[in-house]
Amino acid sequence: MAKTSKTKRILKIIGGVIIFFTLPTLLLYGFMYLKYDEALPTGTQGEKADQLATQMLKALNEDAYLNTDYIEWTFKGQHHYKWYKAEKTCEVYWDDFTVILDLENHDNSKVFVAKQEYDGIEKHDYIHKAESYFNNDSFWLVAPYKVFDTGVERRLVKTEANKDALLITYTSGGTTPGDSYLWHMDANGKPKSFQMWVGILHIDGLEATWNNWTTTDSGAQLPTFHKLLFLGLEMGDVKGLKL
Repeated sequence: MAKTSKTKRILKIIGGVIIFFTLPTLLLYGFMYLKYDEALPTGTQGEKADQLATQMLKALNEDAYLNTDYIEWTFKGQHHYKWYKAEKTCEVYWDDFTVILDLENHDNSKVFVAKQEYDGIEKHDYIHKAESYFNNDSFWLVAPYKVFDTGVERRLVKTEANKDALLITYTSGGTTPGDSYLWHMDANGKPKSFQMWVGILHIDGLEATWNNWTTTDSGAQLPTFHKLLFLGLEMGDVKGLKL
């Protein structure tokens, strides 16, 4: 009988701990879902959407970005990048790993562990991980410049404030095709934020800022920081050079 009573007490304690940690999380998620979740807006494809996309690129001086040969940044202090954009390669660093990523043919990539070249059974796993990191983290750096990429759909959306916004849907390519982003611009046509409808997030329409820009030595304008709800996404010391 004593043993049964002790077991019940232990289960009660475990149950209390689980509720203590999970209930606030569930309540927070419920609050955020009700406050922020939005349906994907509808928009119109065609000339006006393309004109808005072109205006955004003009406000960012796209030519300077296209003529930038080298970009360096750090994402959230964890993943470090030296992107030789003109050569279509990128050095990706995290923990004790370095991958020299060939962006045209990842089979030509090289892997280093603790500065020693690695050719073992997990080599391609590390290459794919570096590729996934690059696809995600570079998007947070250069997404505005990708609005005319192959497989991208552009739509003009009228917001509730009767302002023009640009809805971008990636139908192919990257790590998560099918994701959509609604770009909001300032009075000069420069991006100031986007809302996201992406598979990795469980709340649709969350907004992230794009207003902490720096002009690099090459003249390219790139972001240094994004705010997403109460989170900050640091881009580190962003550099852009013409070699």
